[in-house]
Amino acid sequence: MTPRFAAWFSTPNVAGIEIVARAGYDAVIFDAEHGNFDLADLNRIIPFSSLLGLTVLVKTGAPERAPIQQALDFGADGVIIPHVLDAAHAAEVCGFAKLPPLGDRSLAGGRTMDYTGFDAQWSDKHNKKTLCLPMVEDPAALDDVDAILALDTVDGIFIGPGDLFARRGGGGYRVGEFEEQTLRTLGRAAVAAGKAWMMPAWSEVEQRIAIEEGAHTIGVLQEFTAMRLAFSSALASAKNLVG
Repeated sequence: MTPRFAAWFSTPNVAGIEIVARAGYDAVIFDAEHGNFDLADLNRIIPFSSLLGLTVLVKTGAPERAPIQQALDFGADGVIIPHVLDAAHAAEVCGFAKLPPLGDRSLAGGRTMDYTGFDAQWSDKHNKKTLCLPMVEDPAALDDVDAILALDTVDGIFIGPGDLFARRGGGGYRVGEFEEQTLRTLGRAAVAAGKAWMMPAWSEVEQRIAIEEGAHTIGVLQEFTAMRLAFSSALASAKNLVG
């Protein structure tokens, strides 16, 4: 399986999104939990990104009904739900991403219904194309990953390595033997369940793990990091000319 590659955005950066689309990225991840996105931003930036041919995933501000439904109503291809505590919590909050009878998402007219309405088959088709990805960033979610993956409302998992390993007592995150084995175990669990798995992989070692274990989508660079790297490199090159 060839993975898809995503750019991570913390702001509604129109030019940045155009740049990653032209560079050949497959997807964008909008971080509404830690980033600078309000509802008006998401309402504009999601369809804009879709028209550029990008898959749009929104990391919602909280594991709650309103932010999950709003991102999907604006046309996101999927939601990444943070701070899922365990299988019971996943069963509750992931239902907000799926329409009845599969889940408990509230119906909303508008963009997803092509501004017309829906027929008897629409809900099923929409559920199938909308990704619900609970995050594994809590030790209890790690322990419950097989039960989480077994839920009908779950299409896969999104691993949050930083929080996951910090909460395991590490206080920080580096890819050591334990971390690598944990990431591989999570990836293999998703593949065995026939579901997708995704993660941010900023380093080559993380990207190699994700590729080898069949990740569906890999976040390879964050917006601010890209700017820092580019500006720092340009400055260093100019200073080298000075001697």
